[in-house]
This record gives sequence, C-alpha cells and structure tokens, in this order.
Amino acid sequence: MSCILHIETSTSACSVAVSEDGQNVFKKEDLNGPSHAVSLGVFVDEALSFADSHAMPLDAVAVSCGPGSYTGLRIGVSMAKGVCYGRNLPLIGLPTLKVQCVPVLLYHDELPEDALLCPMIDARRMEVYAAVYDRALKPVRDIAADIVDENSYQEFLDRQPVYFFGDGAAKCKEKIVHPNAHFIDGIRPLASMMFPLAEKAIAEKDFKDVAYFEPFYLKEFVASQPKKLL
Repeated sequence: MSCILHIETSTSACSVAVSEDGQNVFKKEDLNGPSHAVSLGVFVDEALSFADSHAMPLDAVAVSCGPGSYTGLRIGVSMAKGVCYGRNLPLIGLPTLKVQCVPVLLYHDELPEDALLCPMIDARRMEVYAAVYDRALKPVRDIAADIVDENSYQEFLDRQPVYFFGDGAAKCKEKIVHPNAHFIDGIRPLASMMFPLAEKAIAEKDFKDVAYFEPFYLKEFVASQPKKLL
C-alpha cells in the first residue's frame, strides 16, 4: 500500500485527499464552485502539511484527468505536475468517468451482477461526456460526447440493466425511459474516491510522463467572443 495525494477538479467541485494504505486520512472539498483557482492551492498546501506533520512520505500524486471542464482540468493537472516536480514524485492520471464509478461500486450493493455503469458529465444542452463500463470497470463503450435522445444507449438497455449517474444524468431522465434504465443521484467525481484506482495504478506501475502529460479534454476548447456592452 502507498501514501498518495489525490486532486480532482474536472467539474464544478474542487477536492483534494490523501490516502494511506488504501484509506483516506485527509480530505478537503468545495462543492459549491467552480473555485479551483482560489481553493485548490490552499487545499493542496493543507494536504501536504498534514502528510508532513504525520511523517507520511508521499509515494505519488494522482489527478483526475478528464473529460470535464477545460479550465478545471488545466488547473488540476498543472498543480499535480508542480507537486511531482517539487517532490520528485511519480504522476498518476485517472479517467474522470472511472473515478465517478467508484462510489457506485463501493456503496450500492443493489447492483445486479450484469449491470452496466454509465457515468455522465454535463457538457451543456443535451450533450454529455459518457462511457459504458461493466462492474469490473472494463470499457464496454469508450468515452464519447453524446447528444442524448430517446434512442440513446438502446443497444445496451435492450440487453441488460444500465445505471446512469453523474451531473449529466439528471437531465437525461426524461429522455431515457427504457425499463432497464436506472438513475443514481448524488454521484460526482471526488478526490476521496480516487484511492482504489490510484492504488491499482501504482501496483501496475502505470505512471505518466510529468513533462508531457496533458488532460483528456475530449473536445477542443473554443473561446467565445465577449459580448459588447455598448
């Protein structure tokens, strides 16, 4: 087991955690953001101070790497790289949609064995960033930007139960009405839920190149023109 600093800034929430031996020992969260530019540095400083004061040498830094908010991902990955450079630590990049699956797998025993998981991140209007995983988090359908309508995910829903969750799922309830469609409320990607995936990455030595690693945006950032006030 390892001591890991976790950073999650892919959505409006900003969160940081420290895990040791597969358990969270520190966490800070701001769920009312986005406040990444203001809160993240403070949270990371507090997490590092906690680890240092408890003589817990860090083994790695894990960051949720997208898809999600372009600005949030840039801030989170930049902070993770800075800590890695400053402390000579390896970097772990975790897919945000897999991070979002962790609390469902940990705390929802009612899922049948053949359940599929469909985490969703709101991408405005009726678009979501989504993927489909089995209960072992093996991809059944890769991450994509989906415009949701009445026929979305039909091929999976016709075969087995599918559980939708995340901030993109709420707006899909009226569109996805198949009897095999189930919705779980209150799920969001948080740093405190990253430790199982980060521990696995360390065991497999799945580290990223600190110099060249970039977030997974899925879609390119498009800057809009500011509105004229006069």
